[in-house]
Amino acid sequence: MQGGGITYRGDSPAAEEGVVIVKLTYLGHATFLLESGATSILVDPYDEKVGYPVPTLRVDAVLISHDHADHTNVSMAKGQPRVIRGLADGNWRTVHEQVDGITITSVPTYHDDAQGAKRGRNTVFVIEGEGLRVVHLADLGHALTPESAAQIGRPDVLMIPVGGYYTIDAEQAHAIVAQLRPGIVIPMHYKTEVTPGLPLAGVDQFAAGAKVSKQAGHAATIEARSVPREPEVWVMAWK
Repeated sequence: MQGGGITYRGDSPAAEEGVVIVKLTYLGHATFLLESGATSILVDPYDEKVGYPVPTLRVDAVLISHDHADHTNVSMAKGQPRVIRGLADGNWRTVHEQVDGITITSVPTYHDDAQGAKRGRNTVFVIEGEGLRVVHLADLGHALTPESAAQIGRPDVLMIPVGGYYTIDAEQAHAIVAQLRPGIVIPMHYKTEVTPGLPLAGVDQFAAGAKVSKQAGHAATIEARSVPREPEVWVMAWK
């Protein structure tokens, strides 16, 4: 299903060619499958304890933002994909890697508002290729510093946690959207009918606070030329 934006922002020569760079599929929780041509990347795969069905996928790479089990189920991927971890032994790694022409870099952050004292460290992944910057904030638990925001840059697509308790909540998420000014905002890490026992808020509060919010389906194909100039919230379905 396509979830195209309306106007290209025009910041990249490659984007003017109208290349479809990303098919983005939401699997639930904080887990996404990104496909660009023949290349596929799985981000933060959950395990069966979260409650969603656990698919098996053939991908080229798996990104792991931090070491909690609901983000580290590499076995969701078939075969021997390349595994890129943001942390090693609890400490940040400096990630700057290429997967078939797609550049993946990391920005160090925390899982809480106490510099990791409660839940440890977290990694923001910035995924770039063919004129699009896709940013996955993982389990970000605090406001972004100006330095971190500068490292992240201006996302075309921003996946952001909104459920609170373990991460930032809806109000904090909106503040980060205003700070980063992405084109497409995809909420994640919130309560659904599959996870009623989790102490998280649902997505409605975040969506209601957006100027533009729409349902984008289970998968969305995103072209650089159709990324909106102003933030649009796309609420994706996990199935």
